[in-house]
Amino acid sequence: MNVTPASSWPYPAFTTVPAAPAYRIANARVPIDLAPAVAELAAADRFADCDIVVDGERIAALGRPSAIAAAAALPAIDLRGGIVLPRFVDVHTHIDKGHISPRSSNPDGSHSAARAAVAADREAYWSADDVRTRMDFSLRCAFAHGTGALRTHIDSLGKQAAISWPVFAEMRAQWKERIALQAVALFPIDIAVDDEPQFRAIAETVARHGGILGGITFLGDAPGPKLELALDRLFGMATAHGLDVDVHVDESGSPDARSLERIAAAVLRHRFKGRVVAGHCCSLSIAPEEDCDRTIERVGEAGVAVVSLPMCNMYLQDRTAGRTPRWRGVAPLHELTDAGVAVMVASDNTRDPFYAYGDLDMLEVFREATRILHLDHSQRPWIRLISAASAEIMGLADRGVIAAGQPADLVLTSARTLPELVCRPQSDRAVIVSGRSIDTTLPDYRELDRLYAAEPSAMPRL
Repeated sequence: MNVTPASSWPYPAFTTVPAAPAYRIANARVPIDLAPAVAELAAADRFADCDIVVDGERIAALGRPSAIAAAAALPAIDLRGGIVLPRFVDVHTHIDKGHISPRSSNPDGSHSAARAAVAADREAYWSADDVRTRMDFSLRCAFAHGTGALRTHIDSLGKQAAISWPVFAEMRAQWKERIALQAVALFPIDIAVDDEPQFRAIAETVARHGGILGGITFLGDAPGPKLELALDRLFGMATAHGLDVDVHVDESGSPDARSLERIAAAVLRHRFKGRVVAGHCCSLSIAPEEDCDRTIERVGEAGVAVVSLPMCNMYLQDRTAGRTPRWRGVAPLHELTDAGVAVMVASDNTRDPFYAYGDLDMLEVFREATRILHLDHSQRPWIRLISAASAEIMGLADRGVIAAGQPADLVLTSARTLPELVCRPQSDRAVIVSGRSIDTTLPDYRELDRLYAAEPSAMPRL
């Protein structure tokens, strides 16, 4: 049997993206749900074959080669049918917690143990240097994978707000040419009732740093008058400071956890004009059908967007020692989409007690979401979850799409079809930022060793 040596195969790995001021990405495939200008070229799989012309920092044109004047004379990279995506948008992360697992692991994988481990780690270690080092490492991971915009939640109780928010402001300034950053204050929503001075101080800190007001609704508890009062104060404070709202909602498997409908009702009651995102919404998937339908209808009426965090919640939810989990812990995105609700997926936690894995790679998130949420065998434009859906909710009009005149922020892959895209990690991807190819080498975990009290060999095991 004769086998052609790999070295002589006709399709080697990517050639280098041209360094010329203007160049052409030839024989590319783009999803028309992220590049609507070439919708007329779409095949049955909703991908279009086209060329993309980059001129300086922006996309000059995309379409059939014959329709792009003078493009043939430009230096070119031939993708041979490889998929091109816009740079990714990650709407829900926790980069202030990232990479603390080696020194503060979750002892049993449960949500309660994760909270306790993070609280102890925060009290012991979260200086400005510690937070800054881990944030920067996280952003370098996200950048190398192809992320162009990211929203992080920031633990904002007590002394930590005065430490972490200025560090985030530094990061936002340092990274503004590479990743657009947003931040959300994270705190238990009952603070709005139990400690009004601290709640007011958090809101003022958020407003001063151009952030978003957040909160965590009661985990597993049935909603009552205290939740209603807390929500009234939350939306009242957001209105007073002109802030958007992004809350952690019903992140449990308890049938009593029903905060989402109350949040939608509060949005309507306050006639709230800002954007509202509800993260997790796990318990909605186990509510009785009539309750689920009613809640989804109310969420749609209120214009609340929902972000599911499939990897983290598969790790945390329905975990009992010695027992195989019975449910997936994800929000019902198909039903929410049918009702016109804006939905997203995101990375959530990374290498911390809430999720011991992950690397802020939105392509990994989409690949896992496809399997966990059954996004396949569907006519819905789920590919938008990788960028455009979150960019719209974050108010980033120039992110997450491929269009003439937009920044040339692109991710080039060798995959030619959606199945090929999600079958492999696409570790050979190329990332273009403002028209230029970047180094996609990931930072070495050894850089963080100085933050850990023990040698790696003595660190807690999974």
